[in-house]
Amino acid sequence: MADNRTDPPVVAGEREMLRSWLDWHRETLAVKCAGLTEDQLRTRSVPPSTLSLLGLVRHMADVERTWFRRRLNGEGLGRIYFSDDDPDGEFDNAGTASAEEAFATWREEIEHARAAEAACADLDATTKTGREGVHYSLRWILIHMIEEYARHNGHADLLRERIDGATGE
Repeated sequence: MADNRTDPPVVAGEREMLRSWLDWHRETLAVKCAGLTEDQLRTRSVPPSTLSLLGLVRHMADVERTWFRRRLNGEGLGRIYFSDDDPDGEFDNAGTASAEEAFATWREEIEHARAAEAACADLDATTKTGREGVHYSLRWILIHMIEEYARHNGHADLLRERIDGATGE
């Protein structure tokens, strides 16, 4: 696996540290998917799970959109792959999804997320749209996103090793 990630700094201000770790985890998912065919990206973990690398990319596109555009910015956008009929559509429908489209959407949502984060004056800024009446700080969102990627990158490690034996951090 080609690894072009930039290691986060070991000494930095809080915001720079959070941004760096989030970007490192974003790129970790890209590294885990690098060099695979569309069919390999669609490879499922183990039945009955519909988890796949392509599904993870689609899921993270939705997560980026939800926290930065829908919640932080209050944009009236719907979910990308979710529907009431199939709440796990990002995973369930990855078997026929386009990898090119999924990666383009994910990268686009990351760029929107970076812009939304940069537009906030400080880490204590709160979401314009709450969830069940709770409004979240930008700090919480960044930490949550790092956690979300870290957890799913663990899944990606196992999926990649199953596909072609490649391992790495």
